[in-house]
Amino acid sequence: MTKTGFENIQTEIHRLWHIERPEIVRQVTAAAELGDRSENGAYIYGKKRLREIDSRLRYLRKKTEGIVVVDVTDQVPHDDVRFGAIVKVVDDNDIEKTWRMVDKDESEPKRQRISVQSPIGQALMGKEVGDYITVTLPKGKIGLEILEIRYGNDGP
Repeated sequence: MTKTGFENIQTEIHRLWHIERPEIVRQVTAAAELGDRSENGAYIYGKKRLREIDSRLRYLRKKTEGIVVVDVTDQVPHDDVRFGAIVKVVDDNDIEKTWRMVDKDESEPKRQRISVQSPIGQALMGKEVGDYITVTLPKGKIGLEILEIRYGNDGP
């Protein structure tokens, strides 16, 4: 996972645990004091939201156990596509695209960050400049030629 992705997860954990969860607990407590909980919408919604928050916290904490944080600014350049690489490709319609290879939780295709677990990401991994790949997507097959591979913080 990139350093930025890890920091984003830590920020979310802090927000959920120290800000959102205590506020929901206060709301549930206030709703419970009103009496009949079986028909109390605020109480029922609050308890549901607490379960959602706790579930998300468990997921995020488990996600960060044993991960390796990669600082893409310090990454040693390689000739092939690896995690953290910035890859420039051209498709069969001569449209150029540039992507940063990231973890699935950091993937934001609109910000040019694609997951190494995605079909395109998997197909690009280990390839070199000049390689041509064909990827099967739900909308059909696409062909991509790798034009450039670089590492560092000067990209998406």
